[in-house]
Amino acid sequence: MRLRNTVAAALGALMLSAALPTSPASAASGEFLYSYVGTNGVNLRGALVEPDSGQCINIPETGDSSPPAFAPRNFTDATATAFLDANCDGDVFFTMRPGQVVGNRLRLRSVVFS
Repeated sequence: MRLRNTVAAALGALMLSAALPTSPASAASGEFLYSYVGTNGVNLRGALVEPDSGQCINIPETGDSSPPAFAPRNFTDATATAFLDANCDGDVFFTMRPGQVVGNRLRLRSVVFS
């Protein structure tokens, strides 16, 4: 009798865990493009492909001594909030709709997608 109860409890726990929804990592579909100044002052293009949603992403080419990136293009399906400061800090930011292209004047060091 105890074995039957133990098996039934184990089977019930297994079925319950299989029924619970899993939470896959959420990501914006598409690309977020931007320009940055490379070595010798050459303007280059960078991209964040399928960026994670809800997490601040520092633009890799904009270190402490590098100028900020510029001319972002949000070709993702998510709203992007671009910040002038790293780590999505500060009160200088711009919110971009999905598909929105912004001119060369917008500067950014970090971005978060929602």
